[in-house]
Amino acid sequence: MNVITGKVWKFGDNIDTDLIIAARYLNTSDPHELAKHVMEDADPDFVKKMQPGDIIVAGENFGCGSSREHAPIALKAAGVAAVVAKSFARIFYRNAFNMGLPIFELEETDKINEGDLISIEMDKGVVRDLNKGIEYKFHPIPPFMQELLACGGLINYAKAELLKKGEAHA
Repeated sequence: MNVITGKVWKFGDNIDTDLIIAARYLNTSDPHELAKHVMEDADPDFVKKMQPGDIIVAGENFGCGSSREHAPIALKAAGVAAVVAKSFARIFYRNAFNMGLPIFELEETDKINEGDLISIEMDKGVVRDLNKGIEYKFHPIPPFMQELLACGGLINYAKAELLKKGEAHA
């Protein structure tokens, strides 16, 4: 999972959690139900147009607003492989890693176009725009955060750690 490659869907600044998954759908926590409505208020046809493995590229302050965990859950369940933004709201940032959704901060998101195919190398801190042949650098996410993503989120990571400890005592 060190390299993520997908088609870009572009969004602007201040995409809040209500745009990611509207409050009217929060009567369920079923990821598959939430996935049907992801980004609906920002782009009503987003779920119909996107394919699993696609990547959202956005501006500043992605995930601002409420601290609900439904937003990264809905994105991941819809098949969004990663989100690349200039910056993330801090609570969304943590929730995304806890839920196993890869996110990356990249200053040059305005240079990437919707429809471009990009490749993200997590451990090297590189985003490549495969359409333009341009490479952008970001600060690689720490190894521990990469472990969280590899396990699918914090709960799965904790379960794996408990299993390791149990095996060590056996």
